[in-house]
Amino acid sequence: MFLSGLPHAERLRRGTRKGRRAMGTCKQAVLVLRWFLEDTRMAVRARDNAVALSTAYEYRDEGISVLAARRPSLHGALLTAKAAGHSHVIVDGTLIHTDRISTPGPIRGVDLWWSGKHRHHGGNIQVVSAPDGWPLWTSDVRPGREHDMSAARADPELLTRITDWITDGALALADLGYEGEPETFTIPCKKPKDEQLTIDQQSYNAIHGALRCLGERANSLLKTTYRALRRYRGCPWRLGDIVAALVLLHHEHGRTT
Repeated sequence: MFLSGLPHAERLRRGTRKGRRAMGTCKQAVLVLRWFLEDTRMAVRARDNAVALSTAYEYRDEGISVLAARRPSLHGALLTAKAAGHSHVIVDGTLIHTDRISTPGPIRGVDLWWSGKHRHHGGNIQVVSAPDGWPLWTSDVRPGREHDMSAARADPELLTRITDWITDGALALADLGYEGEPETFTIPCKKPKDEQLTIDQQSYNAIHGALRCLGERANSLLKTTYRALRRYRGCPWRLGDIVAALVLLHHEHGRTT
């Protein structure tokens, strides 16, 4: 089993002796998978496995960490996309909802994790997908108050790797939330104040929208497949690792491009 092999390798790396852990790797894999797929409360998982609640959390978090270590780098994902012959990729941000979090932001009276756009607490994750909306890569989390452009700039490799990608003649489609980097992202034409778009601009936007909208499939695949990503009840800074469920999706479908 793919997932049970990851904690097994981690235990070998740490030199964990046989019989010293409360759960075997297969049971740990089932616990992690059921949490991702069903978002079952950890108290239930602890009771089912006859372990303490803190132990159940420890095993879940360990499983998440070994999964996150396997997620592809953006450089590798784009190289694979290039080898597959993709003419463009789609960049979009998605908000992973969280419980209410009272963390002061840089502006007084505004919570760090509150998204004014979505009217909900959550973490901003940047997603790069193939032309048909298959998710290729996900970023680390940024606080929900940050717009997509700010989150993209905060990522240590996103803008650099996308710049390398478009140098070879490929495109990176994005919505107007990325208008701060028009030389990096191919965005729609923005309607001028008190003016109308020309027929050519409207046609361009229609084609752009038809191609870009498939990027929503990537966000939907992650959230509908894994219920744990619909609303996370834990430290929001861990969301980047949790969205490494992308690795599970790639393994399940045998597809990375």
